[in-house]
Amino acid sequence: MVGTRAWRSPPEALGTRAWGGRRELLGFAAVGLLAYSVDLALFTWLRGPAALDPLTAKALSFVAGCTVAYAGNALGTYRHTRPRGLRPYAVFFGVNVAGAAVQLLCLTVSHYGLGLTSQRADTVSGAGIGMALATVLRFWGTRTLVFRAEGRVGSWTG
Repeated sequence: MVGTRAWRSPPEALGTRAWGGRRELLGFAAVGLLAYSVDLALFTWLRGPAALDPLTAKALSFVAGCTVAYAGNALGTYRHTRPRGLRPYAVFFGVNVAGAAVQLLCLTVSHYGLGLTSQRADTVSGAGIGMALATVLRFWGTRTLVFRAEGRVGSWTG
């Protein structure tokens, strides 16, 4: 034992790191699903009973979804990093706007650049490929720009 930590063999340390990485991914995914649900439910309500126009409804539901995702990540997945002030939320919001731009770019390239104009093609490019790429960007941005833990950037420790 060195100090208060027990020495771990390299395979044991790798297993701990792998579990930390899986826990981080699972936490990020769970928070993302909750935020997506809030975004979708609020958008549906704002378009339906509240009778707002689609762009206003989407802007409001996007902000609500980002806020839920930030709170879930700050209080859950990345609680050990202790972000302070409005700056982390602003950076988180920017990362999410960049993710939304990736989804729109995928849809734009597919629909207008490649001429794949069916509803199925739009869904695959925007909600499939675009969402997958945006999620990778959001995960990277969230863990490296918003909830950066000292000595953890680029590693898989939890």
